[in-house]
This record gives sequence, structure tokens and C-alpha cells, in this order.
Amino acid sequence: MKTRILLLSVICAVGSTGRAFAQSSPPWSQQQNDPAPDKGFVFHVPDVDNVPDLHGNPCSAKLVLFIGGNQFFALPQLIAAFEVQHSELKGQIFYETLPPGILRKQMAAGNAITLGNLTVQVQPDVYEAGTRALHSMEQAGEVSGVVTYATNTLEIMVPKGNPQAIHSLLDLGRAGIRLSMPNPKWEGVGNQIMSSLRKAGGDALVKAIYETKVQNGQTVLTEIHHRQTPMRILKGEADAGVTWASEVRFQHSIGNPIEGVAIPDAQNMTASYAGGVVKGAPHAAAAAQWLLFLQSAEAQSIYRKYGFRSMTDEAN
Repeated sequence: MKTRILLLSVICAVGSTGRAFAQSSPPWSQQQNDPAPDKGFVFHVPDVDNVPDLHGNPCSAKLVLFIGGNQFFALPQLIAAFEVQHSELKGQIFYETLPPGILRKQMAAGNAITLGNLTVQVQPDVYEAGTRALHSMEQAGEVSGVVTYATNTLEIMVPKGNPQAIHSLLDLGRAGIRLSMPNPKWEGVGNQIMSSLRKAGGDALVKAIYETKVQNGQTVLTEIHHRQTPMRILKGEADAGVTWASEVRFQHSIGNPIEGVAIPDAQNMTASYAGGVVKGAPHAAAAAQWLLFLQSAEAQSIYRKYGFRSMTDEAN
């Protein structure tokens, strides 16, 4: 019989007290606020035992958030600000920052997910992903109260100094340029990147990067690009990767030797992020409060700080 345990972030068992702690490992080594006040025994072996995309203690959570992973660096400040306004939820928020497609698969699997030997089952109150996906889910009755709260654009992430002289999307198709690129099967951003590549170089560029280079090993596809792409660049395993602009800003902000190459507006894609209350949410009132907070001036300011465009920006 499968034993369900949470090995690093959480231990939940009948008759026991839940424990949780957050981990970080390069290239996200910046210590961030943990939403669980009681961390119990903290055990961390870098690159072996760490769970950077599960945050807090699901055992006693009064608000559970499933949020697209490229927002992971903004969440600690967002949650801290939210808890100031809702002190009754302080230390009672659990959130996951995995790719939206992975989160949907978790929801479809009875809200359970297994990472290595770790299995977590927790019902989300809020799901956040691309606006189009949320409106589709709302029409299907899977979520309600959908709000849009931020936008983002694409950028090419490269090592500091840009040693391969990558100046455009076309340069990514050059022979010998090693790429780390999101897999469209897992990450919706992969489809947006392919649209951007098509604008820059037609179907030939898309094929070169997502077929030819995959076959010869010069493109390595990711499952969690916001973790894997900067890691590969810092380790010297990749020369470039297309990510959201906010991810480049974050890596730079914590001092990692990473920089970005801008993509012209005519070739770029803009994503908008939305959230909704999940059908059957155990904490629907708290979920609605969270969605209202995301539209507030304070939350919009935090998103702007981390390289997102706020909805106020888009309106102007």
C-alpha cells in the first residue's frame, strides 16, 4: 500500500501535527518568507532533498492556492501583504508554484501529486493561470469569479556578457547554440514561444528549434522552465532559453550572472494572468478575498516590482 508522506515540506498523518518548511536551491537561493510559522525539524540537502515549489503546511491550511510557477518569486511578498490585511490567515496559507498544466493534471488526479517519493493531496481554493484558460474553465463550471491581474512578455535569457552574441530569436536557430526551452506538452508558454518564433522566422525557425535541435540534443526541453532554464544556464549547460521577462529580472535581482535579450514587440507575445475560485473550494470566502487583493493597488505594485505589467499599466 502506498504510504502518503510529505518528505521535506510537510508531514501529514492521522493523529500527528503537520510540519512544513520551504526550501530553496540555486538559482533561487534567496531566502524567502515561509508561510508556515511552525517549521518543525528543518532538513535540507541541496539538489537532493528539496521541494522548492510547495510552500507551507497543507494539513492546517485555511487557504490553498495553485499558481502558475513563474510567479514564485513574487508570492512571498504578496502573501505577506495579504496576511497583514487578513491576520486570521497568517501562517495558514499553502500554495504550489508548478506549471499550470501540471497543476491541472494534479486537479484531475483527485488533487494529488507525487514528486519522487512524496505524495501530497490537497484541494485548491484558487487556481491561477492564463486568462484564456481561466475563462474556458469558468464556462465549463470548473471555476468562478475569474479576475485578470497582470501581464508579461517574453525575453531571451542568456549568461552574463552574452558570450554567444545572441541578439534575436533568429540567433537561437544557429548551429551549436544550446537551448533550454519549455515543452508545450507541459507548459503553455511553449506554445506562445513557438508563436513568437514563427513571427521571427516562420515555420522553419520553429522546426529548427523544436524539432531538429531536439533531435540532435542542442535543444533540451523543460518540465519546469522557471527552475530548469536558469539552472542550466548557470551550470554552463545551455547558452540561452526563452522565458518570461519577469524571470530574467528576478535572476538579476538576486545577483545571478544572467541577463536578458529583448524581443521586439512585433515578434513578442503578451500573456495575461487570471485566477478563479475552484468549484467546491473548502475556503471559498478566503479565496474570494485573495482574488480581490490581487486587483488592489498594493498587489499591482508588487507585480510591477518583479517585472510584470500591472493591469493599471495596461489600462494606460
